[in-house]
Amino acid sequence: MPRLEVLANVALRVPSILVLDLLYKCDIEGVTEHLKAKNEDMLFKYKYVIWNMYYIGHLINVVVLILPLRHIVTLYLHILTGLLLYMGHHISKDYVHEELQYGYQGAVYRDSLAFNRFLYCYFLPGQIILSTLCAFLMKTRKVWLFSAHMLPLLARLCTTPHATLLTVNAFSMGLTGAGITVFLLSNIFVPYRLARAAYSELLHLEVIELYRLLGVGISLWNQFAVPVLFSVFWFILFIVQLCSDIMSAGASIAHQGIMFFLLTSVSECCATPYSLLGLTFMVSYLALGLLNLCKFYLGGFAAVQNENVMHRGVTEGVTLLLLAIQTGLLDMQALQRTFLLSIILFIVVTSTLQSMIEITDPVILALGASRNRSLWKHFRGLSMCLLLLVFPVFMAYKISQFFHMDFWLLILVSSCMLTSLQVTGTMLIYSLFMVELFRSDPIESLDEVIYWVNAVSRVLEFVVALCVVAYGTWESLFGEWSWMGASVIIIHSYFNVWLRAQSGWRSFLLRQEAAKKINSLPRATAQQLQQHNDVCSICFQEMSSAVITYCGHFFHSNCLRKWLYVQETCPMCHQTVQPTPPGQSQASADSPAAPPQRDAGPDPAASEGDQKLDTATVQETQSNSVTPNDTEQREGRENFEDGENRKK
Repeated sequence: MPRLEVLANVALRVPSILVLDLLYKCDIEGVTEHLKAKNEDMLFKYKYVIWNMYYIGHLINVVVLILPLRHIVTLYLHILTGLLLYMGHHISKDYVHEELQYGYQGAVYRDSLAFNRFLYCYFLPGQIILSTLCAFLMKTRKVWLFSAHMLPLLARLCTTPHATLLTVNAFSMGLTGAGITVFLLSNIFVPYRLARAAYSELLHLEVIELYRLLGVGISLWNQFAVPVLFSVFWFILFIVQLCSDIMSAGASIAHQGIMFFLLTSVSECCATPYSLLGLTFMVSYLALGLLNLCKFYLGGFAAVQNENVMHRGVTEGVTLLLLAIQTGLLDMQALQRTFLLSIILFIVVTSTLQSMIEITDPVILALGASRNRSLWKHFRGLSMCLLLLVFPVFMAYKISQFFHMDFWLLILVSSCMLTSLQVTGTMLIYSLFMVELFRSDPIESLDEVIYWVNAVSRVLEFVVALCVVAYGTWESLFGEWSWMGASVIIIHSYFNVWLRAQSGWRSFLLRQEAAKKINSLPRATAQQLQQHNDVCSICFQEMSSAVITYCGHFFHSNCLRKWLYVQETCPMCHQTVQPTPPGQSQASADSPAAPPQRDAGPDPAASEGDQKLDTATVQETQSNSVTPNDTEQREGRENFEDGENRKK
């Protein structure tokens, strides 16, 4: 039953939005101009009537749209009853006209043609069933209240003269009309009472605070199922428009191209604010479905259950709505709206591909780092990466064929190129993991190689963003300058140039500082390692070589270097790892290590334990600055342990 209520809640509200959409498309100004050209007196007489009907139509449909479900059901039952009564009167009217043409005024049962027409053609039992159905819909046993349309049939059965039949038919229609009028007048204040009840309930709940008003808004949003409602409305509108375009276009569809034909139909279905909202929610649902399909393809049904707020299609829908409002999509002609909508949808698809990369990237890196040997999982990950590598390039090629290259088109093409660059970097790191998997000995300094692969990828992204800014600045200075273009250049420069450069430089400094600290620490001798007789507390592997912190703890040099990318303290005692000893006397008292011996070159055995960590996870978190407290230390330690477990 709840599913039926949900279905009814959406289906019964869609007609109101359809009527509002039609009212918005009505050219009232054109009608008034037509009346003015025809007759000035007619314009003065009907102008205010037309405008009043226009606004009253909006008001009625808005009221119906926000009515509670039970009242909407009651309203539709009354409308259905009215349609049934109209059908009954129409049948009776046709019967009276047939009798007048036939000319027989005797008893019906004495003439076979008249009797057959009375009993079968106009179906007297059907009229009785119709009255009974009206009484059933109105939940009453007084069937006679809905039987006025049967008066002409009963009058003919009583051999009433033909002239009187017309009077009886008019009387029956007037009787039904009077009943409907009385009913409408008795319920004319129902919307007012509902509004007053809602207002009283709000006052009773004291919803004056902003957060409570927000809660009421969210509750109404969920109660009316706004996204589903507008999506169903737009889908119906699109199907009707598509069928109409197919019937009108005919064989010219092949000449125009299917893609252009579909874009034209979509642009016709976003000419009003209501249809634009419907397209926004529809795009959001389509993006959500595509992202869920990507998750299901990569990780199965369990991956779909792991929802991410940023992967719910909201970004794509909001992007489309903001771009449509900013560019004035609703005010354009059909052909202009088609081309602009194609660009907006291109941006939305690019955003969806970026979200798909965010889903695919950790999956494909985890397959390589965890040494998973399932060929099917590797095939799914690689095929998705290949799609995300080729499809943006194809999109960029297609859009550059239709439009002249300018600053805005360059931004679109650059976003596709950045997407392909990200996928290329991910596949290179995955390839390194797989090469190490089939080697007998691990690759030395793999994390350094991965770092430089990521660095090259980020530098290329930075160069692309810098070229876009340079081209936009050149076009603004020596071409057409506008506030919009200047604003886009400033925003693009800050987010895609300055922040990327700042993040990359900070990461480079962190690595330099970590390397400096590691090189400054003393190396453990074979005798010290034998006396220590323990594993590295980061990777839990045996140590054939190690560095000793000034607090007296032993670690693999590469393990400690990766740790220092994330935190600046010792993993064991939480003391800050200094590049120089705090004092010679304290160092000799607290540390069993020999005096610091600085190496000019790297330790040949220092790479032991290097591959026991999840290097991809470390690279993602290396630019974070963490406060050295106990809780965060434990979390950092657990991250390294998780990486080691995945490696095993």
